[in-house]
Amino acid sequence: MGDGRLHGDAVTRPGPDPDEWGARMAWRQRANCVGIDPDLFFPGRGSTTRDAKEVCRGCVVRDECLAYAMTARERFGIWGGLSERERRRLRHALAQPA
Repeated sequence: MGDGRLHGDAVTRPGPDPDEWGARMAWRQRANCVGIDPDLFFPGRGSTTRDAKEVCRGCVVRDECLAYAMTARERFGIWGGLSERERRRLRHALAQPA
């Protein structure tokens, strides 16, 4: 999965090589959100996330975006179609023993 990879209950981090990091982040150029106001993906408290999630719905790099957010532990915004609360639930679910 793109930048970070989900393996069972672990998220692996990219290596320290800046060239490797740049290559792993190249997915961003193919994202549906390119050119869209970033504020849409960082709604204020009580605001809807529906429009941002709609942009993510058919995105070809949605998995890479979500993997990035999980690896970076992004605290805010919609990444890979999920809010921070949804990503937190996913992390907890992945941490549960099988």
